[in-house]
Amino acid sequence: MPSNTTAPPAKKKGRRARLIVLVLVLALVAGIGYGAYWGVSTVRGSFPQTTGTLRLDKLSGPVEVKRDAYGVPQIYADNEADLFRAQGYVQAQDRFYEMDVRRHMTAGRLSEMFGKSQVDTDAFLRTLGWRQVAQQEYDKVLSADTKKNLRAYAEGVNAYLKDRDPSDVSVEYAALAFTNDYAIEPWTPVDSVAWLKAMAWDLRGNMQDEIDRSLMTSRLTAQQIKDLYPGYPYELHQPIVPQGAVDKVTGKFDPQAEAHGSDGGGSGADALSGTRSQLSALSDALDEIPALLGPNGNGIGSNSWVVSGKYTTSGKPLLANDPHLAPMLPSLWYQMGLHCRSVSATCRYDVAGYTFSGTPGVIIGHNDSVAWGFTNLGADVTDLYLEKVGDQGYVVDGKVKPFRTREETIKVAGGGDRTITVRSTEHGPLVSDRSTELEKVGKHAPVGNAAPDRGTGYGVALRWTALQPGKSMDAVFELNRAKDFKSFRAAAKNFEVPSQNLIYADTEGHIGYQSPGKIPVRTKGDGTLPAPGWDSSYDWKGYIPFDELPYEYDPARGYVVTANQAVIDEKKYPYLLTKDWGYGSRSQRINDLIESKIKDGGKISPDDMQTMQMDNRSEIATLLNPLLLKIDISDPQVREAQKLLEGWDYTQEPDSAAAAYFNAVWRNVLKLAFGEKLPKELRVEGECINVRRADSTGPVDEQNKLVRECGERDADSAQPDGGDRWYEVVRPLLKQDKNDWWKTPGDRLNAPTETRDQLLAQAMKDARWELTAKLGKDVSTWSWGRLHQLTLKNQTLGTAGPGFVQSLLNRGPWNLGGGEAAVDATGWNAAGGYDVIWVPSMRMVVNVGDWDKSRWINLSGASGHAFNSHYTDQTDKWVKGELLDWPYGKAAVDTAAKDTLTLQP
Repeated sequence: MPSNTTAPPAKKKGRRARLIVLVLVLALVAGIGYGAYWGVSTVRGSFPQTTGTLRLDKLSGPVEVKRDAYGVPQIYADNEADLFRAQGYVQAQDRFYEMDVRRHMTAGRLSEMFGKSQVDTDAFLRTLGWRQVAQQEYDKVLSADTKKNLRAYAEGVNAYLKDRDPSDVSVEYAALAFTNDYAIEPWTPVDSVAWLKAMAWDLRGNMQDEIDRSLMTSRLTAQQIKDLYPGYPYELHQPIVPQGAVDKVTGKFDPQAEAHGSDGGGSGADALSGTRSQLSALSDALDEIPALLGPNGNGIGSNSWVVSGKYTTSGKPLLANDPHLAPMLPSLWYQMGLHCRSVSATCRYDVAGYTFSGTPGVIIGHNDSVAWGFTNLGADVTDLYLEKVGDQGYVVDGKVKPFRTREETIKVAGGGDRTITVRSTEHGPLVSDRSTELEKVGKHAPVGNAAPDRGTGYGVALRWTALQPGKSMDAVFELNRAKDFKSFRAAAKNFEVPSQNLIYADTEGHIGYQSPGKIPVRTKGDGTLPAPGWDSSYDWKGYIPFDELPYEYDPARGYVVTANQAVIDEKKYPYLLTKDWGYGSRSQRINDLIESKIKDGGKISPDDMQTMQMDNRSEIATLLNPLLLKIDISDPQVREAQKLLEGWDYTQEPDSAAAAYFNAVWRNVLKLAFGEKLPKELRVEGECINVRRADSTGPVDEQNKLVRECGERDADSAQPDGGDRWYEVVRPLLKQDKNDWWKTPGDRLNAPTETRDQLLAQAMKDARWELTAKLGKDVSTWSWGRLHQLTLKNQTLGTAGPGFVQSLLNRGPWNLGGGEAAVDATGWNAAGGYDVIWVPSMRMVVNVGDWDKSRWINLSGASGHAFNSHYTDQTDKWVKGELLDWPYGKAAVDTAAKDTLTLQP
């Protein structure tokens, strides 16, 4: 079940009982012991029927579902309602348990499935109110056409559920039936809309950075914090849109216009005279929410690029995309084609690509005219507001305003109902109400003279664009129907949250880019620190008009690259998008690879695009490795490891001993120079060290004692994580041999360090003994893949409980190449270890116009059934960087089809 580390010990007994039952059920499923025949029959009974004929309620005509050798379905219907009904039916066949868990999560109802261990998580999600906002979108905002499609999809899901016992839907329900009276509810259109809120949550921007900066004030000076958050390196890493500006006459963004200069938005320096030292409880609460797309505040990225036909072997554009998200079973994505047999005004869809189970339409893919891809823009769309609260309300401009309140009842499997009261200010829900610890948030925060009396402390409210009803669901269908750049941009205008980079290509040979999203305008403050809610001058003043957001159409350079780098130079753009971009290591590597291919008249092939996706060169190694080779190492065993780095080409292949040792050195450099100087709230939970202030000087004595302190952060989101922000932190320090960051106090085994080379030597020694413990003494047997492993875990019952349960539901490990901030972004957190925590969740290379020559791959497989042949049948190929043929035209689909199911009225 979803983890909840704050669950009290009393919860473990019921949870253990459920797991014991699950073990028994799955033992039967796996054919272990007596009754094996019944168990195998039961689990096969939940597998989808993929051949023959089935009758579906409310269909108006026959629908064909053609599945290829990997179980990927292509659906053919005569009208749109039947098309989306069939999509709902087919997704439910393969993925309903996943869909059911998702809708319980977005509604704050996990306790109804998994019991009281999930009450705290549900309470936080109810406070955010995702389901409530989704309902408002459906009732008041979404178009009639979109709601028609959502209803048809729900009808298809419910047609699948009709007359089926839960155990016939998925084996997990057999376990739940033994522990509570859980019953599957009918699917509703709002269940589909709500999932986009979860997507927006994990792509929400810099909220974790905002918290972390505040927490750092307990140990670091303002200058030290500034050192750890350097500005974007525009001189090294090209932004997505290298030129253009908002035209002063038309008021619209013009890709060819000359920039007029800007300060990139208001400074936050005058907002508060200090930062927050007690936001760790909020950070802990965020960790309790299932991070379905990736670790909170870290690693959410993607690669996408499109190359004009001028530079391709086909003469038509090529488009690549690989979103980087958390590894999971089943994969977040579900591959599918949706085809009207005859495209017309009444049946407008002929689209294929990657979908979300539980949501109609295609999220990323192509139709017969255009292709598109997504990466996270990273716009700052959240702000935390400190609120001066009291019994009567909260203070704004010296006046008390009443809270907006609502009651929420949480039903708990095997227990009594829990009722909570949600309070909101004009900025948003008061998230500090969800924890007694959070009541202390801001209690000791130093603030400016304008602050009211602190009293018992400030509350914390969250303002977030996704908590306002929007039209992103409309945008999904509009993208699916887009025929040219104009209609593509019109669709992008409605894709309000999450804010994404959209790339584009069409069969006429055009390429383009659009940055959409509802992005706030701040007249005061820059979003890097919590804002004073009592001062209305820090409120948002609307949103950036869509016509003023950056875009490109057929840029002269002939390609567009988006990989979470800055969209545009902040000095050339009048609005603040964010202060917390990804730092551009991946994007610049892709730019360089493209330029190296097209110089001197070279052309890029689909194979070249695929090879680029697997590029695993380490940028930090190009900076650090030459210095490591110059360190005079006297210890023969450390010297033996150092020799691995001689002649290394900086690639991170799974079998590379050099990559293993270098990454271990990098991890230890970060730990020594920064990690042990950060506050406990940012360090890995349970790792204890003797600490003193990072800016303290002089010997350790009675006046300058070391204090034992243990970390508190989940390993996947602890700092320093080693991402490309840390590349830019370290880059200037490598030129400063005696910078204070190189100083460490030493311990009983190691001498203090004063210089860069002393610290590097210590890191090399520490890395040698760390890998000796993990991989053995013989360096010739070391390999990066043995350290850097991927395990795919079922996102509910596969993440907790006895190893036996996990071995039945989970798959792996696989030894991977790639790494943090490489193009092949198999992410790991340097503070927490080497395990893979986010991945390219899918990869595609679209051959625009010659669609049947496109290629794609999913992380796992089409099926969510643990013992189905399509559970992880794409993973081995994904690990190797291989792609599958992607049939799109009717003839290609028919040739690839292995099973055909006909759905009749």
